[in-house]
Amino acid sequence: MKQPAVYILASKINGTLYIGVTSNLLQRIWQHKNHLIEGFTKKYNVTILVYYEQHETMYSAITREKSLKKYNRKFKLELIESNNSTWKDLYEEIGQ
Repeated sequence: MKQPAVYILASKINGTLYIGVTSNLLQRIWQHKNHLIEGFTKKYNVTILVYYEQHETMYSAITREKSLKKYNRKFKLELIESNNSTWKDLYEEIGQ
């Protein structure tokens, strides 16, 4: 899936959240799941894809990522739950 995207990973329901941006969502989430990316997601085992948005350009994806990071936790949880109320791992969905 080569298209700019913003995504939110979680460690578990209502757990630790991570917001990222990528040009290849399927590859990037696979990297997180296999702990190939050093840093926050590896340290805190944040590997469940709970939300994503695709964008036309990388610029718009980066702009959206920056704005999402500024919101408080309550807003982020509501965003996830309005689109994925069961906190299902969406990784299987994007691989099809």
